[in-house]
Amino acid sequence: MGRWPAPGRCKSRLAVGLGTRRAAAIQRALGGHGMAEARRAAARRPGLALALAVSGLGPRASRRWAAGLGADWVELQGQGRLGWRLQRQLMLARRHGAQRVVLIGSDLPELEAADLGAAFDALAGCDVVLGPAADGGYWLIGLAGSWPRLFAGGPRAIAWGGDQVLAQTLAVADQLGLVVTLLPMRQDLDRPGDLRRWR
Repeated sequence: MGRWPAPGRCKSRLAVGLGTRRAAAIQRALGGHGMAEARRAAARRPGLALALAVSGLGPRASRRWAAGLGADWVELQGQGRLGWRLQRQLMLARRHGAQRVVLIGSDLPELEAADLGAAFDALAGCDVVLGPAADGGYWLIGLAGSWPRLFAGGPRAIAWGGDQVLAQTLAVADQLGLVVTLLPMRQDLDRPGDLRRWR
């Protein structure tokens, strides 16, 4: 899932400290890195298809961007909170015939193809796989089924963007009786302070 890397239209929290042009350049580099690692993972796994879920562009421009990045197909993220957009992509992947779906964002400097392979391997023996993020969220979610409450939070909505997203998602998974596997923790790149370790 990625936002078009145009100045002023992406990475708003990063742009506060760096400016819109630098933030967009970082977004462009991170998106390219994520797609390159996803292509490597797909090359090692026959039958694995790669979709780019786009925000910030119309359909025709999204198709051009996705083709340039090597995606097999493109979807628009659509409107709504992150939970709705994640659920929408899961359902669209199912319509394409996917049995197991792994969703990632485009702000993961540590992402490796092996991470995606590990997620798909884990889904052979569990319902949900999550990659914990250092900020309390998650950098990856993989599913071997469809459980909308994982994105809605049940009676209490998941506080998207907060530091309890992972904990709240795990609580919902527990309520649903789902078997969850956790991948290693990673740090995504959202704020200027997150850049320190990458300089």
